[in-house]
Amino acid sequence: MKFGKSICILNVGGTKYAFPKDVIKDFPLSRVSRLHKCASEKEVLEVCDDYDRERNEFFFDRHSEAFCFIMLYVKYGKLRFVPQMCELSFYNEMIYWGLESSHLEFCCQRRLDNKMSDSYIHFSEEEVKLEEELKGENLVTRVVTEREESKWLERMRSTFEEPTSSFAAQILASVSVIFVIVSMVMLCVSTLPDWKTSENNSVEEHRYNPDSLEHPSGIIEAVCIGWFTAECIVRFIVSRDKCEFVKRPLNIIDLLAITPYYISISMTMLTGENSQLQRAGVTLRVLRMMRIFWVIKLARHFLGLQTLGLTLSRCYREMVMLLLFICVPMAIFSALAQLLEHGLDLESPNEDYASIPAACWWVIISMTTVGYGDMYPITVPGRVLGGLCVVSGIVLLALPITFIYHSFVQCYHELKFRSARCTRSLSAEFLD
Repeated sequence: MKFGKSICILNVGGTKYAFPKDVIKDFPLSRVSRLHKCASEKEVLEVCDDYDRERNEFFFDRHSEAFCFIMLYVKYGKLRFVPQMCELSFYNEMIYWGLESSHLEFCCQRRLDNKMSDSYIHFSEEEVKLEEELKGENLVTRVVTEREESKWLERMRSTFEEPTSSFAAQILASVSVIFVIVSMVMLCVSTLPDWKTSENNSVEEHRYNPDSLEHPSGIIEAVCIGWFTAECIVRFIVSRDKCEFVKRPLNIIDLLAITPYYISISMTMLTGENSQLQRAGVTLRVLRMMRIFWVIKLARHFLGLQTLGLTLSRCYREMVMLLLFICVPMAIFSALAQLLEHGLDLESPNEDYASIPAACWWVIISMTTVGYGDMYPITVPGRVLGGLCVVSGIVLLALPITFIYHSFVQCYHELKFRSARCTRSLSAEFLD
């Protein structure tokens, strides 16, 4: 934008700062530097709250003292919290001006992490979209649109999606958990030899069909699958966005847990009792074991499993770092172990270390301090190497786990806060 004067004035909460227009172009704060790229006054007003063309003054309705500390960071390169100001409020000011938590000094970063862990406020994507919609349309129009949606559909959605939203939702969640437990028990018990013998008196293994409705286990399994299928269909029908419903990880897991049953039933009906069933037996057993995904359905009803999934999704960089910390020492120690135990033409070489891939197994169980004892070094240099491998494993694995732990605590408080907020809002809605 072509400024009217060579001096630009920033008015932040009543405090004025004057800068040459050349400084504005390369200003360290992204929001301020965006002013130079604005081509019209309309674009300027998207960056600041008001603009005076005559005085070339830009108005920002923000915390003046917080901006003063941010300007000290621009000048001296050190950013600390404003005394007697909430850490989260100052963090919001930082985000507004284009800074991140990494710009804070280490002591202030710890204060911010502790504060966010104690009272973490998370805005989901739906809430962000909702705020954007409220800015662009009249509030009255939105109220009318909300009233058009039937109340029973909203209650059904809350009942199936939020287990803590109402008493009916808690009962439904309890029934679903019972079906998951029964399904897991039946799947585990059906693999016992005595159970197979009692249900199958036939000598030919390919004739055994655990999904048959003639057996009690088949009836119980069919009832459980019917419940899961009905629950998934109802949740799909009452969902707001069908595409978003299909993309959710838990819904994909539900589909993976239900589909193998219908595939195995279809294959059994198509193959019948002929010789093709023997070739399809392995496929049927693999599909049947895929039902172990049912246990992940418990994440829909338990906060701990949801926290675990959210932590893994947010800490994928740390997980990659952890994998890297394992693979690099594994390559080094396995090569040295194979050389010291087998590759130096010893009188009695250790055959357990005949190759580097075989030695990798020993490195993994040593670095993780499991030590099954199935293979171990017998030479003095090999034992010294083993000691170094164990010590390095303790140190290297502890480094990324610290970051994962802090992320786990943060995710737990976030989900706990969201659950409590949802419960309060729905309770108020039903009371009204």
